[in-house]
Amino acid sequence: MKRLLPLLLFVLSSIMLSSCEDVFDCIINRRPELPNKSFEVGTVESYYYDEFRAEIKNEPRDDDYGYIFEVDDNLPDGLELFVNYRTVSIEGLPTHPGTYTFTVYLFVDPPLSYDYDTDQYDDPLCSDSTSKEYTIIINP
Repeated sequence: MKRLLPLLLFVLSSIMLSSCEDVFDCIINRRPELPNKSFEVGTVESYYYDEFRAEIKNEPRDDDYGYIFEVDDNLPDGLELFVNYRTVSIEGLPTHPGTYTFTVYLFVDPPLSYDYDTDQYDDPLCSDSTSKEYTIIINP
């Protein structure tokens, strides 16, 4: 028990000094998340379509958040990124073969809930953004 107490105090003090506003939010670790995804292999001049869905990790109210996606400019020529709320799709007619690596950035706006006891808005996230690198292969 004597050995457990210093460890417990260390963990609690680390959580309290972290960037989250609420200790329990950091323990729960609510944050935006992009999936690990292997995109379908495409072929030049053949219609291409694939998609993925973003979420808030450890948050059952994912749909209450605002999702904003950005992508760097390295999508295959002829393909476009479309966003339908939490779902991102990539589609079109690829024009050149190759291996294309691109990064998707996700920013989320939490639902605003006002806490009358503290006279502040509650932000239940430990992080409001994330990014992930993806690859699409287009064959000749």
